[in-house]
Amino acid sequence: MTITIWHNPRCSKSRETLELIRKKGVEPAIREYLKQPPSKAEVEKLIDLVGGDAYALIRDGEPEFKALGKKKADLGKAEVAKAIATHPVLLQRPIVVAGTRAAIGRPPEAVLPLLR
Repeated sequence: MTITIWHNPRCSKSRETLELIRKKGVEPAIREYLKQPPSKAEVEKLIDLVGGDAYALIRDGEPEFKALGKKKADLGKAEVAKAIATHPVLLQRPIVVAGTRAAIGRPPEAVLPLLR
């Protein structure tokens, strides 16, 4: 099974999660989502893989989110996916995907069940 980390090397949590995965003997595929922005469909799939909570995937403290002029609660799954696809900086990080499951690495240890 391929393990993929949606990674931002400038983010400490993302770096810590990548290091934790490697310490477990796994070399994940690395998707630097700021360099390879996701499509709306990819974001919708990530939402499903993390359990369907669209709000968990969007960073609402970023200026790009504030520019939307909406609150998290006002956004549906499709709107969250479109916002992240348009502004990848809004994607919560890191996200680790393993087969049909995914987890947000906040804290990094939250991804450990995916490695079993």
